[in-house]
Amino acid sequence: MKKKRLVVLTGAGMSAESGISTFRDSGGLWEQYNVEDVASIEGWMRNPALVHEFYNHRRKQLSTVSPNKGHYGLVALEEHFDVHIITQNVDNLHERAGSSNVLHLHGELMKVRSTRDESRIYELTPDNCELTVDSRDAYGDTMRPHIVFFGEAVPMIEPAIECTEQADILVVIGTSLNVYPAAGLLRFARRGTPIYLIDPKPVNAPGDMAIRYITQGASEGVATLTRLLLE
Repeated sequence: MKKKRLVVLTGAGMSAESGISTFRDSGGLWEQYNVEDVASIEGWMRNPALVHEFYNHRRKQLSTVSPNKGHYGLVALEEHFDVHIITQNVDNLHERAGSSNVLHLHGELMKVRSTRDESRIYELTPDNCELTVDSRDAYGDTMRPHIVFFGEAVPMIEPAIECTEQADILVVIGTSLNVYPAAGLLRFARRGTPIYLIDPKPVNAPGDMAIRYITQGASEGVATLTRLLLE
């Protein structure tokens, strides 16, 4: 029997329990850096050295943390569902936990690409994850983080929309639903698709949609979701 397609949209709250700093919460990374300086295309053009410093720091942090029970819970659901994850996170914790289908909307922290040919993408390792303005690839090109900066198009939004349109069940975990175009994905779910939203905090979800709220963190919430889906 064909498995139902379970599409999961994850945000910063998915990785927070692993120790990944969130941007918007109190104590988050935005309080240490000006977003316009380190995460916008204008900031990159103005001061690439600062941007490299910021992402080098984030890569080092990523190497010190591990997937949490929420990540592993989504992997376990693959036994029963055709699970597709659309993540706003740039970390690789879903992949490290073992998820089979992960689409990164905002890029990937452990990858960099040529500034001249964006198709030339390179995977970094925890032991070799720092870049400077002098870093070059084999073609002599300077490199930049493989991240979607504010002010740039989101190239993976169309595949994300197609994935959402095919969902039999839609789950949202740990995202404020304040960042577009990702926040608009809920609107592409077919009418009548069951929607679950996991977050311990209030979320700015569309009021006209029938959403089942699970007011827990990612790990507890995925465990509760699993019970609900399999009961």
